[in-house]
Amino acid sequence: WFGPRNLGVRLGRLCGGLLGPANTRHRSLTTCIDRSGSDAASLLTSAKRQGDHYILNGSKAFISGGGESDIYIVMCRTGGPGPKGISCIVVEKGTPGLSFGKKEKKVGWNSQPTRAVIFEDCAVPVAHRIGSEGQGFLIAMKGLNGGRINIASCSLGAAHASIILTRDHLKVRKQFGAPLANNQYLQFQLANMATRLVASRLIVRSAAVALQEEQEDAVALCSMAKFFATEECFAICNQALQMHGGYGYLKDYAVQQYMRDSRVHQILEGSNEVMRMLISRSLLQE
Repeated sequence: WFGPRNLGVRLGRLCGGLLGPANTRHRSLTTCIDRSGSDAASLLTSAKRQGDHYILNGSKAFISGGGESDIYIVMCRTGGPGPKGISCIVVEKGTPGLSFGKKEKKVGWNSQPTRAVIFEDCAVPVAHRIGSEGQGFLIAMKGLNGGRINIASCSLGAAHASIILTRDHLKVRKQFGAPLANNQYLQFQLANMATRLVASRLIVRSAAVALQEEQEDAVALCSMAKFFATEECFAICNQALQMHGGYGYLKDYAVQQYMRDSRVHQILEGSNEVMRMLISRSLLQE
């Protein structure tokens, strides 16, 4: 995919040699799709070829790591409308014509900066194209299924941590002269949360195996895993906050952060509405 061998070598050097010595400074990559959101094939960022360069114009919204990453994997339009007109081009930070918007103020995920990435007559060598012209959409879609497993796994972590915090809170917090852990209703809620977490974990692992083994139903299973796990795990985090009472709403308690951070997982890597579309499309085509 990286075309000329020297480009792969150059990317390795720019990334600080991830397999190099432990004290080597690591560099980061960011993938840029477009403002088109769920309708990725309709992206508008253009790349017009002029000699041995592409001239990029357009912008990408909500880019995680925007302005901080050193390398940007950009999906842009080199041909006509639709997915076959999209190509994938590598742009280095510091390239003239590449700039960034303000850091977005988000509800959660505040450890990762998010900005718009802007291209204004940004000249990039043709040698920085990954694959052939028109392969960009295929490359992006191949990455999305793994990304959906990744986001679902993030939700699993938040839900697991929320359950542990809730269990510990129920043991020490007293109401009406007894620990909350003695309350049968709260015991049942904790049992529900743990069961939903295990079910989510199993579907994510099943989808990951399908993706790794390139099974025929991998796309549908990844969509199911992302949709199911992100919604169930957010519900777990939200219930955990509720069971903390007023303490759950304080920033001194981590449970509120897990709830805020996990909410966006229902939107990232394709909204859960799109996941339902992919699942139903797979069923109706059988």
